[in-house]
Amino acid sequence: MSLFDLSGRTALITGSSQGIGFALAQGLAAAGAAIILNGRSEEALTAAAKQLQDQGASVRTMIADVTDALAIRAAVDRLEADGIDIDILINNAGIQRRKPLEEFEIETWSELMRTNLDSVFYVSQAVARHMIARGRGKIINIGSVQCELARPTIAPYTASKGAVKNLTKGMCADWAKYGLQINAIGPGYFATPLNRALVEDPKFDSWLKSRTPAGRWGNVEELHGAAVFLASDASNFVNGQTIYVDGGILSVI
Repeated sequence: MSLFDLSGRTALITGSSQGIGFALAQGLAAAGAAIILNGRSEEALTAAAKQLQDQGASVRTMIADVTDALAIRAAVDRLEADGIDIDILINNAGIQRRKPLEEFEIETWSELMRTNLDSVFYVSQAVARHMIARGRGKIINIGSVQCELARPTIAPYTASKGAVKNLTKGMCADWAKYGLQINAIGPGYFATPLNRALVEDPKFDSWLKSRTPAGRWGNVEELHGAAVFLASDASNFVNGQTIYVDGGILSVI
């Protein structure tokens, strides 16, 4: 089991004050990692950090907007200058906007792409430069089953997550030679704040449960295993892959 031990390693998780990001922080902390929570709200980050600390985790926070390339680079460089090596990066920050594509506003499209796609490049590049110098590092991008599927009213989200999947492969192509492993997790439908509107829609809830072989929504804790695997030495020869944690939804028509 030492292959999965994250003791002595530090993980930066973007968008981690709640939802999937916070759950991933809990999972990596339980495996021994020190955690850096990231978000834009100091209040939310402080509350999340206290909850993790109460569970015995080593936690610090990094208030930074991941859609601001210069700000995120400066924040990462400050941590590294203070002697905090970022061994693991999870690019989790993301938003959802629902509207028929013909009515989708240009600025909303740009906002979604900045958050879901541009930030993955900005943060990964800022962190990877330090990882490359050390000759090691793990980057995990959070995709979605929408890397592969589309549904009405979320075409821009689908486009952003499809791009994250291929950006993961591109990062592998450029950075694997330096000792980095870059992979992605593609969650299915989980009961999170991002999906609240769907969870509370009886028609969609019924459709999803009938469409998913497991017959239910996912629990965020069920992402811990994939995250720990990809963050640990157990995945040292796994690169450029997307692992779907979806209850089987991609396996059936």
